[in-house]
Order: sequence, then structure tokens, then C-alpha cells
Amino acid sequence: MVDQFSPAPFYVQLADLIAKRIESGELQPLRPLPSELRLQQEYGVARGTVRAAIALLRERGLVMTMPQRGTYVTESRGDA
Repeated sequence: MVDQFSPAPFYVQLADLIAKRIESGELQPLRPLPSELRLQQEYGVARGTVRAAIALLRERGLVMTMPQRGTYVTESRGDA
């Protein structure tokens, strides 16, 4: 869950939580992320927070969004 008392913005906390799920293999490469609604409900955050977190994950290269198809975990980049 996001920590409401943390100085880090909610979207950054959420992006970090999702990134950990990707790194652990819980969210696998080339598979879709859970829907925005599901992430909202799971983490108790607003839709805008989810969208900002996904945008940050895109910037980090962890996910890719395909119009009309959804957001998917990118292929792992190995140790590089």
C-alpha cells in the first residue's frame, strides 16, 4: 500500500510497488498490467495517481502502452 505519511508522492510510491512486482516476476514480460480500475482498488488511490505511475514506469522502460490494447510489461533487459 502507499504510505500517506511518506514525503514521496503517491504516484512514485505506486510506480515503485509495481516495479517490485515486475522485478520479482509476479508481473511477467509481455503480459498486460492489471487494469487502471483494478490498480485503483488494490492500492486505494485515485485514477490520476495510477495514470501518473504508469507514465513513470514507461519513462523507466518497464512498461509499454499500446493504443487500444493496453499496457504491457516490457521484456527483461538482463543484467545490462
